Amino acid sequence: MTTISSYSDLLDAAKAQSEPQRMLFVFASAGLPESSTEGQKNRHSAGEGGTLSPVMCVDKLPAELGSFSSLVEESRQTGLIWDIAFVSSMSGRAGIAPGSDEAEQPLKMMVDAIQNGRFGNLLAFNRDGELVRFF
Repeated sequence: MTTISSYSDLLDAAKAQSEPQRMLFVFASAGLPESSTEGQKNRHSAGEGGTLSPVMCVDKLPAELGSFSSLVEESRQTGLIWDIAFVSSMSGRAGIAPGSDEAEQPLKMMVDAIQNGRFGNLLAFNRDGELVRFF
């Protein structure tokens, strides 16, 4: 089992799989509900708590990905603001990577999981490329 502690570890692990992979990204913005308490606002200001709202999805082959900073720069061109990038992958079959059309449903499932707070099985990175752990 490979331990992933950075974005480059993730790409290395994807490239080392026996079947080709397609990487799935859901970018989410952090916020607070309108009815948040003062305590929730304070925790959010300290980088804890709040809500995560998906703002965009992307699927790419590992060979199409460079550094995390290049991913951030590419996302900047969309004009959408995000705080956390959730990542998963899909395995190909018989040496053929999944196509973008096959990624649509898994990306929808990731969005649903994030909206419902069920993202414990996804890797997450902040805008600085640091792995984020949720407790």
